[in-house]
Amino acid sequence: MRRALLTVSDKTGLPAFARRLAARNVELVSTGGTAQALEQEGLKVTRVEHVTGFPELMGGRVKTLHPHIAGAVLARDTLEDAAELRKHGIAPFELVVVNLYPFEQVVAKGAGLQDVLENIDVGGPTLVRAAAKNYHRVAVVTAPAQYDRVAQEIESAGSVSDATRLELAGHAFALVARYDTIIDQYFRHKLLQRDFPDLLNLGFEKLQDLRYGENAHQRAAFYRSKPTREPCVVNARQLHGKELSFNNILDTDVGIELIKEFGKPSVAVIKHATPCGVASAGSIRQAWDDAYACDTYSPFGGTVVLNREVDLATAQELGKLFLEVVAAPGYSSAAKDLLQQKKNIRLLEVPGLDIRGHFGGLQVRSITGGLLMQDRDILEPDTATWRVVTKAQPDEAMMASMVFAFKVCRHVRSNSVLFVQGEKTVGIGGGQTARVDAARIGVWKGSDRIRGSIMASDAFFPFRDGVDEAAKAGVAGIVHPGGSIRDAEVVQAADEAGIAMVFTGQRAFRH
Repeated sequence: MRRALLTVSDKTGLPAFARRLAARNVELVSTGGTAQALEQEGLKVTRVEHVTGFPELMGGRVKTLHPHIAGAVLARDTLEDAAELRKHGIAPFELVVVNLYPFEQVVAKGAGLQDVLENIDVGGPTLVRAAAKNYHRVAVVTAPAQYDRVAQEIESAGSVSDATRLELAGHAFALVARYDTIIDQYFRHKLLQRDFPDLLNLGFEKLQDLRYGENAHQRAAFYRSKPTREPCVVNARQLHGKELSFNNILDTDVGIELIKEFGKPSVAVIKHATPCGVASAGSIRQAWDDAYACDTYSPFGGTVVLNREVDLATAQELGKLFLEVVAAPGYSSAAKDLLQQKKNIRLLEVPGLDIRGHFGGLQVRSITGGLLMQDRDILEPDTATWRVVTKAQPDEAMMASMVFAFKVCRHVRSNSVLFVQGEKTVGIGGGQTARVDAARIGVWKGSDRIRGSIMASDAFFPFRDGVDEAAKAGVAGIVHPGGSIRDAEVVQAADEAGIAMVFTGQRAFRH
């Protein structure tokens, strides 16, 4: 290890790393800001312009794009390349240390177009790709977290091992690919405003390896896409408990997406990626009581998401159950102390979860050999477009319950039917292949509480049988999209039972 090129945007840990290199008599070659930072630490640095014979040009846009740099990185360990290096007076690099302009962070701060363009790195990715391509001879370091391992190998063996160089190269190619993907996303969304391009690039960063996937024999990991301020599992801070499992993450995501529908204190209880109790109330404790009352046995081993700080009274009730995850915008000190006494519960703090609303964007789902992408289903229900289609007319309170029911229903697996009293679910039937079966399950779960309730369906009733089941249970109103060729029969069934029925015109499938 004789010569290293160092040019970084993030200078975290660099002086200490460079000092360890210098102690092994490695020549340090560097560009403007990086060279200055190293010189201020008392290190001897060869400036890139002394190597190339050119000053930095175009305000620093051109620094390392020169044969004396690129050739020094790309030269292979062959007699022919060695002869060519000597012929042109080029000294090879054995180590390239580069991290890229902070494009992602600049965009996240809402910078203007000119600042964004200036933070598209050109020379950095070129060096990284060149060194990674030539990993048999050159080690490429692209993150401060790699410094210590590389320095230790140089100190102990005088060079970087083949295995480490290969691993570093793999990370480098992935880094450049993600960097270009983020730039592509910015141009596609911000400038071109195209959500469904012919060539789709998705850049994800691993947050953690998971113990296993849905089942113990499946490998799994947790990734994030581009940074967002929206309340979500990715932005959650774990306060207590074992690491989240694959299924924990899925269930918590369902609960968070559901709870963001509501502005009032609200609670969602999730089991196997579907709600088993949801309520809004005047206090978070009352919302919990109402949500739990919907189904008191399914929450065992479930996930609870709340959109208000968890107080001691609510924590005492949560603590009576075996729960996998509790997620909330915060916890009182007493509530946190109490819940942390349960070693198996995972406590998540989700910033902003007490603020109603979604941020928009797209949803991506994988299939074997490909993926599907669509808008997130966050379209606000527009009651001005809803149609009352029965003789019975819903009053204001019934309409409010219908809105609540619609919002919950679109988070329940299709085919889904649920029953609501006020702003609390009293029976949920979801994930069925026949809508009438979903209705029967919801009625069975709700028992006597179904009488006088509002029934919601995620899609139209293809036959009147689902309405007949609801009528026998004493439902007062039904809200669903409508649009079946048998709508007239369905409306007739409602009229015969004196049920108020509203068509929303908005389907809410969730497969």
